[in-house]
Amino acid sequence: MESVVLGAALLGTLVALIIVVLTRPVSKKRAEDELGQVHQEADEIRAKAKVDAQDVLEKAEGQAQQIVRAAREELDAEGKELRDDLRTLREDLERRESRLAEREQRLDGEVRRLEEWGDKLAESKRALDERKEALKEAEDERKQLLERTAGLTAEEAKHELVGSLENQAKREAIPITREIENAARAEGEKRARKIVTLAIQRVASEQTAESVVSVLHLPSDEMKGRIIGREGRNIRAFESTTGVNLIIDDTPEAVLLSCFDPVRREVGRLTLEKLVLDGRIHPQRIEEIYERSKSDVEQLCVRAGEDALVELSVADMHPELIALLGQLRYRTSYGQNVLKHLIESAHIAGIMASELRLPVEQAKRCTLLHDIGKALTHEVEGSHALIGAEIARRYGEHEDVVHAIEAHHNEVEVRTVEAVLTQAADAISGSRPGARRESLEAYVKRLERLEEIARDKHEGVEKVFAMQAGREIRVMVKPDAVDDIQAQVIARDIAKQVEDELTYPGQIRVTVVRESRAIEFAR
Repeated sequence: MESVVLGAALLGTLVALIIVVLTRPVSKKRAEDELGQVHQEADEIRAKAKVDAQDVLEKAEGQAQQIVRAAREELDAEGKELRDDLRTLREDLERRESRLAEREQRLDGEVRRLEEWGDKLAESKRALDERKEALKEAEDERKQLLERTAGLTAEEAKHELVGSLENQAKREAIPITREIENAARAEGEKRARKIVTLAIQRVASEQTAESVVSVLHLPSDEMKGRIIGREGRNIRAFESTTGVNLIIDDTPEAVLLSCFDPVRREVGRLTLEKLVLDGRIHPQRIEEIYERSKSDVEQLCVRAGEDALVELSVADMHPELIALLGQLRYRTSYGQNVLKHLIESAHIAGIMASELRLPVEQAKRCTLLHDIGKALTHEVEGSHALIGAEIARRYGEHEDVVHAIEAHHNEVEVRTVEAVLTQAADAISGSRPGARRESLEAYVKRLERLEEIARDKHEGVEKVFAMQAGREIRVMVKPDAVDDIQAQVIARDIAKQVEDELTYPGQIRVTVVRESRAIEFAR
């Protein structure tokens, strides 16, 4: 192949030389000699190229034969492998065909056995159906015989048996049920009494009675004239600005401030106190001091609400709720300070919740906010419980807290344990003797009425004592005028009259004491 390329290159060179020679101006002879020489060289080159091409062709034929022999050997090897694979596959197929034939034979045997079993099952089913029919006929005959013997149908006998068993079960269950109920009631009352007693005993708060009048002491009686002003202009300006009535009488060195709104009364008292200390009393000064005092009272309200939260360890409350809570510092309910009542009730609810293994903070929060509506009762129409619930809902309190507020006076049906604890804590804080003026008066009147009932219309009664906060009446009778049977009659009559005339919690024990004494003196 290389010789062919070389020959082609030489041939190109020769052609180029011929062209160069032909183009040069030389003599004709010289040109013929050179042309002959060129022809000779070309023949030599052509002969050499032919020889080289022949060698190349022979080499190529030898290589091609080698390639053909190698390919033929590879084909023979692959064909042998394919024949071996075909032989293996054929043997495998033959083995599988033999196994399939064996399986078909076994399946044919199984099918025949199944057919035989099916025939046997069919025969057994027919025999079973015949037996069932016979049993049914025998049962019908037995039932008819029993019905003729008992004079009842099967349904009537069934109902009678079920009824007798039901009655027997009820009779046996009633004593067990009553025993369980009594045990549960006794245990519940015991635990409730223990929890309430612990809550009452662990809480000790001050009781203060506040009225609608505040007293401000003056440094001297001359200050009264300055408060009144020329032709009463100062007192008129004070009353119109603060909304508080100022009462100036003959009380030495004192004036009275009267207003049914305790917050407004406190603002008026603080305003008048600052005016007296300053000494400059005129309408413009009254307005300035009033605005300053109003701001001070608002800050005091917020501080009182924050102090209540700190005391009870209650957190995350809306600032508006804290301010409303602080305003209850200047409000009273039947003579009881509302904010102190809320704090005391929250402590009681927390104690009861801890005894019951309930969330203490949630119980305190419900009880602390249960009277929050009293801060706006005079501004918004409606019950303070519903008003407080709406306020709590508006400022993002939990729905359980809202429900406890609206249900603490049973205006809404109670659904949660927190609401029940709120009611109990509210009742404990407000019903203790001395906590509220109305409760104290009712308590004293009830004791007096108990003694009157035991003393009146009963002959032979000498002394009567209402004891144990009105839970016991001890009647001392004259032994000469009343015998033992009459003492029992008096006790029963007093108890019956108390039941008919008075409303009271729990039970009242009536004890009639008939004591005989023989006294002699030794001289």
